[in-house]
Amino acid sequence: MLLLNTTPDHNQPLETEDAATLSAEAATEVERYLTYRPNHAATLLRHLPGLAEKIGIKDILVKDESTRLGLGSFKALGGSYAVIRLVLEEASRQAGATIDISELQSPKVRQVAGEMAFGCATDGNHGKSVAMGAKLVGAKATIFVHSGVSDERVEAIASYGADIIRVPGNYDDSVAEAEKVCAERGWIVVSDTSWPGYERIPALVMQGYTAMLSEAAREMTQAPTHIFMQAGVGGLAAAVAGYFAGRYGESRPTFVVVEPDRAACVFESAKQGRAVKIDDSQSTIMAMLECYEPSLVAWRVLSRCADAFQTIGEEDAKGAMRTLAAPVASDPAIVSGESGGAGLAGLLAAMEDEEMRKALKLGPDSRVFLINSEGATDQALYQSIVGRTPEEVLATAVSA
Repeated sequence: MLLLNTTPDHNQPLETEDAATLSAEAATEVERYLTYRPNHAATLLRHLPGLAEKIGIKDILVKDESTRLGLGSFKALGGSYAVIRLVLEEASRQAGATIDISELQSPKVRQVAGEMAFGCATDGNHGKSVAMGAKLVGAKATIFVHSGVSDERVEAIASYGADIIRVPGNYDDSVAEAEKVCAERGWIVVSDTSWPGYERIPALVMQGYTAMLSEAAREMTQAPTHIFMQAGVGGLAAAVAGYFAGRYGESRPTFVVVEPDRAACVFESAKQGRAVKIDDSQSTIMAMLECYEPSLVAWRVLSRCADAFQTIGEEDAKGAMRTLAAPVASDPAIVSGESGGAGLAGLLAAMEDEEMRKALKLGPDSRVFLINSEGATDQALYQSIVGRTPEEVLATAVSA
């Protein structure tokens, strides 16, 4: 289903603070932070000309975040960046002078970090990022996971030294519990969603995501005409939409927000013209996108910068995973998790529907930018959907 953005804010300028947070200048600073991270390397911008020709457009570009910082997800950029920023700010406050990222491993910074504790709710990837950031600086992390998070994902978070608290219910229940417990114990909540009175830290998380957009933009010989971007609470989608709006201004790409039809809180917010919470019903295999209330910061950006909102089904997500794993012609194989390929799923669905295709002005000259936001974070589920392990997918591609 497709809904064009008719909210009163559509095409209005971003608020000054949001524009600064998601600017090219801010992205450059995030990239500088990354140079002090172990195992940092820019991820690949992959071209899929074979698939593009097959579906009737000019080009498909995929920023492949499946290898980011060893976490297998773009979220490695967000939560850990926010933790590092908060530790350096506290160290600077105590020192009475600005302490730079270059001093991250200094004794004075680690002493400050050792007295700090962070907490967050997660579907998996954001929690790993926060836990990684806390481990990097020597702080404590406690991660709240809801009942739908698999044991494999929980073990991956715990491997970074974080304490785990299981919460009955869904993601929004774990967010509420994290906020409550952290307030009681004096821990700092590093959430990727925001609510009234809690906006700065989620904005820092979104700012962390801009590094991959800066990397991608440097490699593009032409600006994309369209972007299809998956959304849970909307942080990733808003970061991408805000960054490209600032970079290209009035010539920015057409931006489409893609969500599971079982958890389409941004879609429903667009329909009602304001951020709304929706009822949870059936769970979705797109676990990283299973959210029922948008981030207020994200909605503020998307209400201005998104041009359309789209929902996809379970089979659409599975189909995108299989498509990326079985490349057309000389296209590279890409290992994508259930949520990672949702943007591609939206594009494929739009190209198969004449009304959607016309409404979005997709055609032979269209250049589409996507982000593979996660790899196979649940390998057993990946194999059950694709029919091969991630290793087999990549090995087949290399030998072909």
